[in-house]
Amino acid sequence: MRILVVEDETAIANFIRQGLEEEGFAVDLAENGKQGLQLALDNIEEYDLILLDWMLPGMNGIEICRNIRLTNTTVPIVFLTARDTVDDAVFGLESGANDYIRKPFSFEELLARIRVLLRTKENEMLVFSAKNVELNIDKHTVTRKSKMVDLTNKEFSLLELLLRNKGKVCRRTRIIEKVWDIHFDHDHSVIDVYINALRKKLDEPGEPSLITTVRGVGYKIESEE
Repeated sequence: MRILVVEDETAIANFIRQGLEEEGFAVDLAENGKQGLQLALDNIEEYDLILLDWMLPGMNGIEICRNIRLTNTTVPIVFLTARDTVDDAVFGLESGANDYIRKPFSFEELLARIRVLLRTKENEMLVFSAKNVELNIDKHTVTRKSKMVDLTNKEFSLLELLLRNKGKVCRRTRIIEKVWDIHFDHDHSVIDVYINALRKKLDEPGEPSLITTVRGVGYKIESEE
């Protein structure tokens, strides 16, 4: 899943990016308001959530939030701010944000709030499955025939993307954008490496692969319906 972080304090931005990437998210950073708004509008259908600082150079978070809401009413937006009055919280939420977290904050709290919003966005769907493989978002686990399978964070994110889009082809460009970040160098061969790793861990000898290659396009997990 892909998150946009708009934050002008470099230390905080890097702290958030490192933590989210360790949890398997793809993260884009913007260091000022105008850059943040441009990234948001250019990629609005690709972002699963936006973390937005209130006080930013060039354009403040309230303006950005309102502009995003003119074109997209569903992407979750979370304000990050040192402003701590009730009036500030109400103003931020009424401007279109879904949540509001005060600085300083713990990464554990931020992650919990993100997961709640993403669960709501996905209509509380936490478990995805195909054949004998099951992926649990909340527990961050994958099982095959009820036995645990150990995946890296990137492998987990790639499998999650494929399962969320079961029955549809995930194009290589979309995989790069969702599993890796927007600044990735677009060497699509790395996708093949991770697909092969998933197949080795999830497929059974003599049985068709869980993941189908659509030559020249991308990959898919077939729908069982």
